[in-house]
Amino acid sequence: MIPREYILNSGTKIFLGKNSENNDSLVKIYQGKKNVILHTAKPGSPFCVIDRINPDKKDVKISAIICASKSQDWRDNKGDVNIHAFTGKDVYKEKTMKSGTWGLKSKPKLIKVKKKEIEEWEEKLEEKK
Repeated sequence: MIPREYILNSGTKIFLGKNSENNDSLVKIYQGKKNVILHTAKPGSPFCVIDRINPDKKDVKISAIICASKSQDWRDNKGDVNIHAFTGKDVYKEKTMKSGTWGLKSKPKLIKVKKKEIEEWEEKLEEKK
């Protein structure tokens, strides 16, 4: 399992799954831990794990923007994307759940990612190429 990896300006690493099997493997590693995990409110996005306990708000926001930019919601609608934030302690997996699907024990925090924020992120990536 090799997830996508980004290193934020702060030095914090984040990992994003590439497909449902990759998402499962990634979340299993962090299940039961305090790390922040992000996923779009709608199906069809990578799980994004922040590899730091208690990341600052800026790192969470940037991670949410990256997660949103890799989602089907963004790909299909090119509009604002809602992201759910929770921890590895909040996730569970039942045997009947399909690959890439996880349940939550509590209500996630909602992060609204604006269209403009995703576009600015994508522009920065293009400039680095």
